Amino acid sequence: MDIGEVIGIPVILFMIFVAPLWVFMHYRSKNKIGQGLSDNELAQLNDLSHKAEKMADRIKTLEAILDAESPRWREKHD
Repeated sequence: MDIGEVIGIPVILFMIFVAPLWVFMHYRSKNKIGQGLSDNELAQLNDLSHKAEKMADRIKTLEAILDAESPRWREKHD
């Protein structure tokens, strides 16, 4: 058995079985990335965005209350 057979047979098996599967999976994943967000992911993103806006409004309200009751509260906690 010479070195050509030792190296050649695994390379041929790789090219026949592994390489096509590898290329297929690569382009399949690229296609999924290019499609963008699914409907479910977009709905979750919109829900999180709405919750973040509500939380920001609540924080502003709480800061306004604290400013009215204890004007120097920011100096104590920054």
